[in-house]
Amino acid sequence: MSAAAPWLRRLDARREGFAAALETLLHWDITESSAVNDAAAKIIARVRQEGPAALLALTAEFDRVEAASLAELALTPADFEAAFRALSPEQRDSLQQAHDRIERYHLAQRQEDFEIEDEYGNRLGQRITPMDRVGVYVPGGQAAYPSTVLMTAVPARVAGVREIIMTVPTPGGVRNPLVLGAAHLAGVTQGFTLGGAQAIAALAYGCEPVPRVDKIVGPGGAFVAAAKRLVYGQVGIDAIAGPSEILILADASADPRWLALDLFSQAEHDAAAQALLVSPDPQVVEAVAAAIDELLPAQPRAELIRQSLGARGALMVCADLAQAVAIANRIAPEHLQLAVAAPRALLPELRHAGAVFLGVYSAEVMGDYVAGPSHVLPTFGTARFSSPLGVYDFVKRSSLIELSAAGADALGRLSGVLADGEGLHAHAAAARARIPGYDRNRER
Repeated sequence: MSAAAPWLRRLDARREGFAAALETLLHWDITESSAVNDAAAKIIARVRQEGPAALLALTAEFDRVEAASLAELALTPADFEAAFRALSPEQRDSLQQAHDRIERYHLAQRQEDFEIEDEYGNRLGQRITPMDRVGVYVPGGQAAYPSTVLMTAVPARVAGVREIIMTVPTPGGVRNPLVLGAAHLAGVTQGFTLGGAQAIAALAYGCEPVPRVDKIVGPGGAFVAAAKRLVYGQVGIDAIAGPSEILILADASADPRWLALDLFSQAEHDAAAQALLVSPDPQVVEAVAAAIDELLPAQPRAELIRQSLGARGALMVCADLAQAVAIANRIAPEHLQLAVAAPRALLPELRHAGAVFLGVYSAEVMGDYVAGPSHVLPTFGTARFSSPLGVYDFVKRSSLIELSAAGADALGRLSGVLADGEGLHAHAAAARARIPGYDRNRER
């Protein structure tokens, strides 16, 4: 009998050559193509040089929206509230519950100021202050994402950001009421129906009436990613988002049909999305393959899912769950789903993942919408050094240093020695100037 889903790649971690095959599968160039970078750079330069005229022309070209002024592309809190009120009761309730869960989670992330006092009476501390104004980019080219509004703007508001500026493309002039309704709940203060690299440029540099922001967050396509990279330094950014990723660690306790659908849920994002499964049980792998064959034809995006799984997906067999964890740490996936009988037993050895979903009931899709943590997560394996979007992305930490006379005496002597060692003699003089009775003639 032939294997199910023969078009879907199989890898065996127990065999020689697995590491090289995995490297090939995972390879994804985090930098955009030179053509995309060049196009994004030209759009940014055009917005900076031509101002509102460029934004209007680019919106007409790419989104087929004609406007005489940017005021026609503006969205106000009144627009957001009206859209929310016009939703069906079921939609309002779902948005409200999602908002409340996301808010509750992020309230627990808030950090406190602190101060300590050392043996000299010096007071040392840290002060947490929110950013003044942030930009939230909400994709809108191929689909509408009210969940992204909540997952970006709610943490910003919880952090204390006073102004939250949303940009969202509206191809053909169609404004999605769920997106606007989510903006109402999330506390977005102003919005514009702008998309692409031009929206990033307007947020980064300001283009009246679009205000300049301190940081831009939110996912987007290749041109948005390239533009964010180009304006970084002028403004802060959350990350360069890549295609969605999921890695499922599974044992026989998981329903193969559930796992197939979990793989589909990521693969349907786009052809570059990566959906992987690894199990120490070959029967589990083939049962999932059979479920894929059974369930795929009924999927509305079946062709896209097949394309994604065929190009970048894989079903993998490993020796045991310890090796599965090692594979997970190597991949550092955006989403890691532990569809095993004892998921918490694996946590101590897991080091790299954007979000971890524990147990067979913890479908990754719940994290996309209502679980609570932000769904803006590190991709490309950057979970090795990056974290999910959260309240901490919208605040700054300032160090507080208040020295006493005794502290200046003691630390001035230490600082002087170290400054002399670095050859920075003005540093040493400034430190020793605070030492009572110090002979300043030595510094001449």
